[in-house]
Amino acid sequence: MRLIQFESEQGQRRVGVVSGEHISVIKAVNSTRELALQAIRNGRGLIAEIEALGVESGPLYAELLEQRRVLAPLDHTDPAHCLVSGTGLTHLGSAATRDKMHQQVETQQAEGKLTDTMQMFQWGMAGGRPAAGTEGAQPEWFYKGDGSIVVRPGDDFPVPDFAEDFGEEPELTGLYVIADDGQPHRVGFALGNEFSDHVTERKNYLYLAHSKLRFCSFGPEMLIGELPRDLSGISRIRRGDQVLWEKEFLSGEDNMCHTLENLEYHHFKYRQFLRPGDVHVHFFGTATLSFADGVKAQPGDTFEVSLEALGEPLRNGIRVHQPGIAVGGVRPL
Repeated sequence: MRLIQFESEQGQRRVGVVSGEHISVIKAVNSTRELALQAIRNGRGLIAEIEALGVESGPLYAELLEQRRVLAPLDHTDPAHCLVSGTGLTHLGSAATRDKMHQQVETQQAEGKLTDTMQMFQWGMAGGRPAAGTEGAQPEWFYKGDGSIVVRPGDDFPVPDFAEDFGEEPELTGLYVIADDGQPHRVGFALGNEFSDHVTERKNYLYLAHSKLRFCSFGPEMLIGELPRDLSGISRIRRGDQVLWEKEFLSGEDNMCHTLENLEYHHFKYRQFLRPGDVHVHFFGTATLSFADGVKAQPGDTFEVSLEALGEPLRNGIRVHQPGIAVGGVRPL
């Protein structure tokens, strides 16, 4: 089953099941977060909760997408209570591009050492898929922002004028809520574009944290239930009527060096991430980037990420905006 959040013509938030041309609107709830917390409190799974609430015929899905009334499939009314994060070097092949970006060839050849990138990737290969219920290798982790940096499907990514790159990252995204007792619950999975500044990152891997502080998007749909182990999608950049770049990307546990359980454990093992009612959006990584092929997107281009198992494609453009403050803009009190 796949769900969306959308705005009615009157601007009211609703939750719908994707079930053909028309969305089936879930009765008596206004957000997927509300739906998920209600299901937890009632001791039911999401599908059982939806069946208990019932649905009614709703608007045409195509019109919602065209009118940009589809929201991210999970969010929080207070963006400060939505944490957006991610893990890198999680997919088979993901280390090759990163290693080229970060390695210092002369030092490597002289000392015969692996880069930090390759070392962490090898740790994942060796220990990222432990037996169920046991702790595996810790992955790379990064903070991306709170809910204010999430762009709804179809809208443009605002990028600061100091950005050096506008780089897509097609990824599988895990969506979570924290129950009243502090227990994290996975609500579902969505298609995501994590969006980063790879030129900044390439200068020095310690700039990775800076490169990730960009807007992102996920959706338009959320898959609830079992995730296929082998996922294959297409990542594209369109410039006007032309496809500037296109490439297949793989995800799902068969194409990863970490299990999802291991990645989830190493995120939620921190107590500060278990605040009741909070929402977590976690990007699981990718091995496919246009940046690796020497492609540079520009304002006016459109990113398109598609993966059949997760529903309609995710599309976002690019527009430049000013940074938060000017140099010297911090005022002493």
